[in-house]
Amino acid sequence: MVEEYSLGNIESRFADIIWEHAPLSTNELIKLCEKVLGWKRTTTYTVLKKLSKRGIFQNQNGTITVLISKEEFYARQSESYIERSFGGSLPSFLAAFTSRKALSKEEIQEIQDIINRKK
Repeated sequence: MVEEYSLGNIESRFADIIWEHAPLSTNELIKLCEKVLGWKRTTTYTVLKKLSKRGIFQNQNGTITVLISKEEFYARQSESYIERSFGGSLPSFLAAFTSRKALSKEEIQEIQDIINRKK
């Protein structure tokens, strides 16, 4: 599960291309990856296959679609990180996060608003 919701830097850039342009054809993706990442066709197919096996994207009949939105993916990644690193405790995560970084009044208000909506 840990591997499932993590992306390396290059995979993340690749995923962003798909999230931004999907649905798109494999030919469109190859051209975008060549332009943006400097990749050859085979590299694009290899990484697409890897992320498709992980259930993030789907390549069906040459059309690439999103199975998990960017927002959902990063929400799941955050949940996985908090589970692994803080035993699933959001308060422990927030305590660790704020021990080195002061929150602005706006950030505190945003967090308070989230809490109020969840009550």
